[in-house]
Amino acid sequence: MRALLVVNPKATTTSGRTKDVLAHALASDLKLEVVATEYRGHARDLARDAAASGSVDLVVSLGGDGTVNEVVNGLLSDGPSEHLPRLAVVPGGSTNVFARALGLPNDPVEATGVLLDALASKRERTVGLGRAVTEGLPERWFTFTAGFGFDAGVVGRVEQHRRSGKRSTHALYINQAVRHYFGEREHRKAGPITLRIPGAEPVEGLVVSIVANTSPWTFLGNRPVYASPEATFDTDLDLFGMTKMSLLQTLRTIPQLLDGSGRGPRGKHVVAYHDLREFTLHSQETLPFQVDGDHLGERNQVSFSGVRRALRVIV
Repeated sequence: MRALLVVNPKATTTSGRTKDVLAHALASDLKLEVVATEYRGHARDLARDAAASGSVDLVVSLGGDGTVNEVVNGLLSDGPSEHLPRLAVVPGGSTNVFARALGLPNDPVEATGVLLDALASKRERTVGLGRAVTEGLPERWFTFTAGFGFDAGVVGRVEQHRRSGKRSTHALYINQAVRHYFGEREHRKAGPITLRIPGAEPVEGLVVSIVANTSPWTFLGNRPVYASPEATFDTDLDLFGMTKMSLLQTLRTIPQLLDGSGRGPRGKHVVAYHDLREFTLHSQETLPFQVDGDHLGERNQVSFSGVRRALRVIV
């Protein structure tokens, strides 16, 4: 079996030792090529070339969720196919939502052991993914979440700090979420987002719109956060939204996001949908847009669709 190991050396918890351990372990059973990414989008280009070659059986991503997202978008450049290489993930970022949602350990060495065992046992699963289309960008696949509006604004603020040299930490996300919240007073009262689902009446006034392909939505350290508890890799997309973010409403919702009972956020200002095949989020003004924690600028409209059985993953 021929495999490509894509390593993001700038990922938060990816070290040279981790790369060497993983490469040595894989090389004992696979014909392995190891490539370190050198620029944004490099992992996508490497995975696209691997898929196009027809000779690579497995692409392994060592990095964070951004690296996984690039690899997935490269593999699916021409859409899903039974002939695509399988994907394997070794977590090397700060949060690693996709890997953890698959049930993998957050420790890269432990995850490597699970990967080797899965390869030996020929253990894999097929997962559904989300797809987002917006004007001015190529279609973008996402593995666990996308956001339009408030949460994407937080992601954008974090990316600005990362470009200035700060590390991506949970404390940085919390700090920027609080700052963004108090800086968005008008949008908290009257949301600019309209949800359009084929065959249904539009839902107007959303302040927050979070699209989930799986659950949990994210993690705070080891604490899972549940925006859409019913979301899974085997269904289409879920949507969590809010039509008001007053301080009282927000303080009520935060504990619900951390509640592992499976109930999820609730209340008269909460909008929740499960297993949506396709829908559109529209705003009269441009709003931030993100997929899998990657800020993609500001847009007026994004169309989403769920694609079942899109990719085979070694687990």
